[in-house]
Amino acid sequence: VIVATFTSARFVHAGLFRWRTLWPFLIGAIPMAFVGGGIILPTHFYRPLVGVVLWLSAARLLWPKPLTSAEEVKDPSIIWAIAAGAGIGLLSGLTGTGGGIFLSPLLLFLGWATPRAASGIAAVFILVNSISGLLGNLASVQQLPAALPLFAGAALAGALVGTTLGIRLPSTMIVRALALVLIVAGAKMIGVY
Repeated sequence: VIVATFTSARFVHAGLFRWRTLWPFLIGAIPMAFVGGGIILPTHFYRPLVGVVLWLSAARLLWPKPLTSAEEVKDPSIIWAIAAGAGIGLLSGLTGTGGGIFLSPLLLFLGWATPRAASGIAAVFILVNSISGLLGNLASVQQLPAALPLFAGAALAGALVGTTLGIRLPSTMIVRALALVLIVAGAKMIGVY
């Protein structure tokens, strides 16, 4: 939540955020992230499936296709965005992620955001969704990890570097970086490392 707050502030300040694109996703995601955060599933049940989905998303991002330009971006249908947000919220609550690894590729695949705008939208989504999922998890297990301050410090340093690059890098490099993140996250979900 600390990192997501920092990242969101930087992307919003840089003008890389569209409320109109985000709010329908949040309406679906917030309650479902809370629900997902309170469900304890066996890791062998969902992790491999999520890992494969992340790898498929990474492959699609690396597949040669022109990126959506700012002039071609279209806002998602409110109904579809709410439904997609609900699915992303549930997945992120179940997996303990903020949901950006699911939302960013969706925004890019469907032409709902440019790579930079997708980063800003995902940052704010992760912030709100993480708070909801964390509250659901706390309601269920009622404790936080003892190493949380150490993790928060390391993640904050990563957020500083990541947002600086996300604001300054060309769009094609942002998409490649996202694909790399999805590959690593997929490997982690499957248990490769």
